[in-house]
Amino acid sequence: MRDGGRIAAAIEVLAEINERRRPVQEALKDWGNKHRFAGSGDRVAIGNLVFDALRHKLSHAQAMGSEDARALVLATYIWGWGNEVAQLEQVMELDHHAPEPLSDLERNALLENCQVEDVEYVSANVPEWLWSHFQDNFGDEAHAVGKSLSERAPIDMRVNTIKSTQEKVLKRLEHLKAEASGLSPVGVRLAPVVGSRKSPHVQAEETFRKGRFELQDEASQIASILSGAKPGEQVLDLCAGGGGKSLALAAQMENKGQIYAYDAHKTRLAPLYDRMARAGVRNIQTIDPQTGSLDVCFKKMDRVFVDAPCTGTGVWRRRPDTKWRVTESALSGRVEDQAQVLESAVRFVRSGGKLIYATCSLIPAENQLQIKAFLEKNSDFKIVDLEPVWEENFGAVAGRKPLFKDGGTITLTPYHTDTDGFFIAMMERD
Repeated sequence: MRDGGRIAAAIEVLAEINERRRPVQEALKDWGNKHRFAGSGDRVAIGNLVFDALRHKLSHAQAMGSEDARALVLATYIWGWGNEVAQLEQVMELDHHAPEPLSDLERNALLENCQVEDVEYVSANVPEWLWSHFQDNFGDEAHAVGKSLSERAPIDMRVNTIKSTQEKVLKRLEHLKAEASGLSPVGVRLAPVVGSRKSPHVQAEETFRKGRFELQDEASQIASILSGAKPGEQVLDLCAGGGGKSLALAAQMENKGQIYAYDAHKTRLAPLYDRMARAGVRNIQTIDPQTGSLDVCFKKMDRVFVDAPCTGTGVWRRRPDTKWRVTESALSGRVEDQAQVLESAVRFVRSGGKLIYATCSLIPAENQLQIKAFLEKNSDFKIVDLEPVWEENFGAVAGRKPLFKDGGTITLTPYHTDTDGFFIAMMERD
């Protein structure tokens, strides 16, 4: 396929997403199944156009005077990917699979590029109803944080220190131009690709197949490090999901002690078994939510990690479609879920033990306010100031400081720390 056909396909997919509120990956997969003639490069380019159009939906719609799929994709091809309007018109003329030629209104809008900064939530590409939450959390920096969440994300990997070192993995991935992560001492990063280029398939690398690294965002790596889990401890990962945090903790604990990995949804734990085998991890015990019991953990855990279900506002770079699907009712539901999970975690924390609460959200109601409500209800817990812990682990890194709030909780953002958005709090039981 040439660019004209790719643009037409991206418009078709984006229209499907907008009209039916479908997840972007699901819509792209369906399109690929119906158009098997499209090569892998075509599918990547189409996907990149769709993802970038969603990342900049509000600002491009404002400048184009329309938020339909065609306007957003055309704006992305010109402004996002740096192509000229004359080049686009030539593409449309020469490729019979291309969409209809530009109208005068479209041509003028693309040439003028009147993206304005006066409506902050628009230029930051944050849904209007969420803007007040961003302002409450970030004040004068809300606009910069919103814009940082509208860019492409890098590929982050965590070195499995049970099997390798950061230096060795960097050497193995030298051909991909891998670099050491800016903060995590076990992190490796590939810069985001531009335009229609394809991101490297790092899971095809021999180094990955041999279990020497895992895909994991640097923010999540940092959360594991800040938890302070040590060899020999008893740890409960209460919302384990696919096990990324459990695996990071296992390596941090040098395969010593015990990690109990639990998730209320059994299917989410399924990938963990193969990941454990590949990583050489022996200190994780999974607990089936249907047939297993958490009684063994009752008031015995040195650390309980709650990576709570959330709205995912901190990972908009990777999942830009979710920012346009999340609703106020969904936020309210998540806040209720989080409070219930936190309360259920209490019974597993021993005296003197730690409860770590984390989300990939940047909304105060899911983070600081959640912790405040928990502490008011549970007087035998107190907040642990994570600022000294941060300084001990990452203080030497210049220019990448998180936000410290409310007695020492931590907020990471692409703008402040060049990571996904993440919130971390630690509480200690008397």
